[in-house]
Amino acid sequence: MINKILIANRGEIAVRIIKACREMGIATVAVYSEADRDSLHVQLADEAVLIGPPPATDSYLNMGRIVQAAQAAHSQAIHPGYGFLAENADFARLCEKEGIIFIGPNSNALELVGDKVRARQTMEKAGISIIPGMKSIPKSVAECEAAARTIGYPVIVKASAGGGGKGMRIVGEENDLKPAVEAGMREAKSAFGDESVYLEKYLEEPRHVEFQVLADNFGHMVHLFERECSIQRRHQKIVEETPSPALDDGLRAKMGEAAKKAMQAADYNNAGTVEFLLDRNSNFYFLEVNARLQVEHPVTELVTGVDLVRQQIRIASGEKLSMAQNDLRQRGHAIECRIYAEDPANNFLPSAGKILFVKEPKGPGVRHDGGIYSGWDVPIYYDPILAKLIVWAENRDLACRRMTSALDDYAIIGIHTTIGFLKDIINHPEFRAGRTNTGFIKRYFESWGEKGKDPGMLRPVLAAAAFDELNPAAHVQGAESRPSRKERFSPWQSLGKWRIGGI
Repeated sequence: MINKILIANRGEIAVRIIKACREMGIATVAVYSEADRDSLHVQLADEAVLIGPPPATDSYLNMGRIVQAAQAAHSQAIHPGYGFLAENADFARLCEKEGIIFIGPNSNALELVGDKVRARQTMEKAGISIIPGMKSIPKSVAECEAAARTIGYPVIVKASAGGGGKGMRIVGEENDLKPAVEAGMREAKSAFGDESVYLEKYLEEPRHVEFQVLADNFGHMVHLFERECSIQRRHQKIVEETPSPALDDGLRAKMGEAAKKAMQAADYNNAGTVEFLLDRNSNFYFLEVNARLQVEHPVTELVTGVDLVRQQIRIASGEKLSMAQNDLRQRGHAIECRIYAEDPANNFLPSAGKILFVKEPKGPGVRHDGGIYSGWDVPIYYDPILAKLIVWAENRDLACRRMTSALDDYAIIGIHTTIGFLKDIINHPEFRAGRTNTGFIKRYFESWGEKGKDPGMLRPVLAAAAFDELNPAAHVQGAESRPSRKERFSPWQSLGKWRIGGI
């Protein structure tokens, strides 16, 4: 079994991995940029290593510095989380070369499915329906223009080296294609270190349904059912749930087997997700493989009882899957809302700054995966996701009610967030009825502006925030680009100055 893991990521996913490692008795090493010195993942890890200045290209995308940090810390393995280097075949290959276990698919599989264009080619050969589009990386904008005329507008520009909505642009006519391709390339370069993009036919208002797959190194593979991810803004998922309201048992089984077939065609191992678009006639088309742990993995964990991070580590350690397809069941219903540091009243622009106070929702069936705390400064350099709020209940209606209640109990003071926006989505009649598709936000929430908050509800929260001096002492002192042992983070460290009175 692996005994020490370096986590090549930040924020809530780094915290999630640290907690799984702690339960498994595995030591953890955090890496961080200068902008993340005070981040929660740095405080919670057993060791922390500074890897560079704030821009991701100089820190979290710096493969050499990350591998050096792992070697200096004597880490046997690296977990990439999601985003950054998680789907970078060159990074996985570098880890393999240096004798470090990459907790994800092998570099050959990652190169195949991580390149969205090659993945499309492979799936088509395997007999899986794909969306019409380019089958090679274009070398010029002129090549994109010629392909778009063949495919037919509207088309969508997509990054070849990663997902998460980064680099995506919808183009309705030829005059808009050149700036869209150029903007997509810039965003892809910044997010993944690779500017490659390609074009697909844009399908209007399908459902986005993905299947979670686990595969060990011995040829055993299972799917852990679907996640409905149709609620998207700017091509990025913001609400996910399972089971999907659109699938019956027959379609679920058919799509699940197609997902396994897709992964087998790529000789895939570890955790990954096969994504499909589902049209109104229940026809589904291969979209892409996300060769990593997904942001929305908690909903699958809640309905199946399977810890996906633990399974990733076990597979990477050389263990066989301990489950068969017939062992797996969906129980109840789970919904996840992504909490972003964005201003809904100002076109959802990122909202950096100090978080004065956080009140996390609690209660039966409520889970909060977060990377924030009261007094922390949200940096401007990275994806603005702060946390994920996940609920489980016996059925979908109860899960919606539980999510609404949890969002009511959630307060983040000091920056703008999407909490109010998410609550309105969950309470919308069409969402409650399960009638969702990728055009849901545009159709029902395009002109949404955050409603005025209830000052009566905020008054006690602000009073509680003012009571603390909010001067977190949990910093990594004198951090250098080498591993340093640190004391376990304690919540007492975040209280600031205090004393025992009454004596």
